[in-house]
Amino acid sequence: MLNLELFIPELTLAATAIVVILLDLIIPRKGWLVVVSLAGVVVAAGFTIAMWGGSSQAIFNNMLAVDNFALFFKLLFLAIAALVILASTDYVSKFARFQGEYYALVLLSALGMMLMAATTELISIYIALELTSISLYVLVGFLKDPKSTEASLKYLLLGAIASAVLLFGMALVFGFTGKTQLGEIAQAIQALSLTGVLASPGLILGIVLMIAGFGFKIAAIPFHMWVPDVYEGAPTPITAYLSVASKAAGFAIILRVFYSAFGLPQWLSLDWGMLFAVLAAIGMTLGNVIAIPQTNIKRMLGYSSIAQAGYLMVGLATVGIASATDIVGRSSLLFFLASYALTNLGAFIAIIAISNKLDSDLIKDYSGMGKRAPLLALALTLCLISLIGMPPAAGFMAKFYIFSGAVQHGLLWLVIIAVINSVISAYYYLRVVKVMWLGEPASGEKVPSSGALRFALSISCLGVLLLGIIPGFVMKLAEVAAKMFVF
Repeated sequence: MLNLELFIPELTLAATAIVVILLDLIIPRKGWLVVVSLAGVVVAAGFTIAMWGGSSQAIFNNMLAVDNFALFFKLLFLAIAALVILASTDYVSKFARFQGEYYALVLLSALGMMLMAATTELISIYIALELTSISLYVLVGFLKDPKSTEASLKYLLLGAIASAVLLFGMALVFGFTGKTQLGEIAQAIQALSLTGVLASPGLILGIVLMIAGFGFKIAAIPFHMWVPDVYEGAPTPITAYLSVASKAAGFAIILRVFYSAFGLPQWLSLDWGMLFAVLAAIGMTLGNVIAIPQTNIKRMLGYSSIAQAGYLMVGLATVGIASATDIVGRSSLLFFLASYALTNLGAFIAIIAISNKLDSDLIKDYSGMGKRAPLLALALTLCLISLIGMPPAAGFMAKFYIFSGAVQHGLLWLVIIAVINSVISAYYYLRVVKVMWLGEPASGEKVPSSGALRFALSISCLGVLLLGIIPGFVMKLAEVAAKMFVF
């Protein structure tokens, strides 16, 4: 029973998904599906908050950890899911017959992400990851038009390859350590001498293959090839969901695995830290450069997402290079993920409202949007400024924290590359702002949106401003979460 008490948030979300599917069969007013879905998310969040600050525990034979690190990410995923559900209310008319399945899949993918943040054993990590991935494969193809179907198929095929690579890497790690539990893997590696580890190239190959498999989930170069097509073809709320929730889940599991299993000996940690540093430099540079010529705003934000993964990997590199007791890299990475989630969600929610009216995602069609829908244009402008990393938005503080930590640990060269890339990114972000505010509108028609969408957009933008002006509270939560790991 103790195990079940600590597993209540996940059970609540699973039960809510089942209830939503059953309700869809019997009630004619589909608006209730939104209410029930949000109620389930709120209840799950309430149980999660009630566990915050307690002692770290491992449940289900040490397969899942209940610690502040897992709880931080669970709250983040629940908040993202709630905002996506609210933002979808204007969009679900495009697949009116499948609203129950849509909301249930969003909830199930959030459940998988919550499990990903808590898993401490290789087999359960893989199962949680596949629960998330399969739900997202289906959601990407929900529009059932040629672009959406193509995006779903590409995502499925490339995701299957990435999962196979990850599983092969896990099998190699298990083969050379004889363990699947992260803490036991760490003990087995530490028991080997340097010569013993170097004499086991299969173990090193396993770690590299795991980086490749997880790299696909966070859209890191060179595992990014799915991003632009999937972002363009997927329903816009799901593009938003993919861009923040899937990425946050990937970073959560990478932090858990690499800190817990491969954090010691120090030379091994330094090696994977430098590998992430190189991937960060390449990712942010290519992502920003390729984003410049994009004419579709969803594709542009897709390449932007690749660049943002590069910035986030600066934090991973810091975690690898820093000592095990130093929480600067971990806490700044957690804060960056929270601010990025609010920022990108705000941008995509505004895009949902505008694109619904324009029936177009081309940047040129956003011309004069500042006159037609000034509040939507203002919200999108704020979020784009935050993505650049300009004050007073959350992105500025997020980059400040993550870059400061990197400089403290000898990664000044990487921070210089990151700052140069932030300047490059200003070109394509501000181009959208220029088109919206200085361009001539194609018509004087206003852009309508539902109260639920406006509420979700207001929450996102308020969060972007608050984290930019008074980041202390969330940063303290991130620091508490970063200290807590159960192996």
